[in-house]
Amino acid sequence: MADRYQELTLNPLGRTIAKRAGLPTPPRLRRYEPGQALVEGPVLVGGAPGGRVEAPIADVLHAAGVDVRTPSEAGDERFGALVFDATGIGSSDELRHLYEFFHPVARSLGPGGRVIVIGTPPEDCRRPREAIAQRALEGFERSFAKEIVGGATAQLVYVAEGAEAAGESTLRFLLSAKSAYVSGQVVRVRPPADGDESAPEDWERPLAGRVAVVTGASRGIGEAITRVLARDGAHVVALDVPAQGEALSGVVNRFGGEAVQLDITASDAPQELAEHLRERHDGVDVVVHNAGITRDKTLARMDESRWSSVLAVNLTSQERINDALLGKRGVLRRGGRIVSVSSVSGIAGNRGQTNYAASKAGIIGMVQALAPTLVRQAGTINAVAPGFIETEMTGAMPLLTREGGRRINSMSQGGLPVDVAETIAWFASAGSGGVNGQVVRVDGQSMLGA
Repeated sequence: MADRYQELTLNPLGRTIAKRAGLPTPPRLRRYEPGQALVEGPVLVGGAPGGRVEAPIADVLHAAGVDVRTPSEAGDERFGALVFDATGIGSSDELRHLYEFFHPVARSLGPGGRVIVIGTPPEDCRRPREAIAQRALEGFERSFAKEIVGGATAQLVYVAEGAEAAGESTLRFLLSAKSAYVSGQVVRVRPPADGDESAPEDWERPLAGRVAVVTGASRGIGEAITRVLARDGAHVVALDVPAQGEALSGVVNRFGGEAVQLDITASDAPQELAEHLRERHDGVDVVVHNAGITRDKTLARMDESRWSSVLAVNLTSQERINDALLGKRGVLRRGGRIVSVSSVSGIAGNRGQTNYAASKAGIIGMVQALAPTLVRQAGTINAVAPGFIETEMTGAMPLLTREGGRRINSMSQGGLPVDVAETIAWFASAGSGGVNGQVVRVDGQSMLGA
């Protein structure tokens, strides 16, 4: 459903009225198109003394054709991104280097600009003062993300020692228009497991030659995931219940791949899927658990069927499929990727959604529990947690509820299914082997939850 309020404020007169009334003015977000430059405008790169990633970052950006500037070269122009290496910060008094770098150029960030701060995981720090200072970066980044305007975003990336060369996929995603609705997030990058690829041969098609399964693929977010993974080169096995067979075929006809009609809650569904992947493709490289339902009621009014159906589809089916794919005769190939769709509701909770929130929080627990298992297979498991995304479901909400959902984030608007899909594609990339056991919110930096 169109956001009429945003359309009004994109008009000069409407924008003036909104500003005078103290109302939000949602920016037009820059989203990815094939062939698009990694970032619009020069990128200012700096760092605290003693940092270890400033030079590797500059090398990656130069190789990607980006105009890289240092603070001494900063002029009056607009920057496409500001990138700061904070790994050299070892105490609270050294946090002043953040101020010294960002203060002079904070207003020089162009529309849709990107801010990335790179630190060391606090849990890896050898000295308490260093760990304290590195943890302080989170408060800085999340607050700065709420200050920048025009569709700009800010992120914190903790890069472990030895993982300096493993961050290119994450850097490219966060700098690009693919991360339009991701802001205020913290990502950890660690050395990939032995046998995991460090980078794709072609950054425009990072999934070329890979087989990907997407559940709940017939519409909404699932359809967008199918489209984006196919765009990135994957052969997509699009899966949904038989009742969605016609819509599922339409998705496959538009984006390629194959359609599989299967009820993932059926007792034999995991083995049936595993056998299909083994016989038709000799395995699978990417598994996206997207299928999900809502059956909202307050707990006192919720019947048992609403509770059971939501947990069965949203969580238990994922556990059972993972068991089949990772078992002794598992079909997830070495270096495989599992990505699950959680929700902000699983982090912050939501009235009338005890069943849904429990299932989505359980997904986060599943990701954290299985991450060590995936490492042993040189693979990864991660989750996205969407906030308010413009789908048929949100379009059916009452007007005031829908408008409230759209405005309570730093972007003052709802996200699109493609925003979730782009984040999943980053997790699925061959170059993302250093990102494991993580949950990234796709919510425009929602004011709800952590």
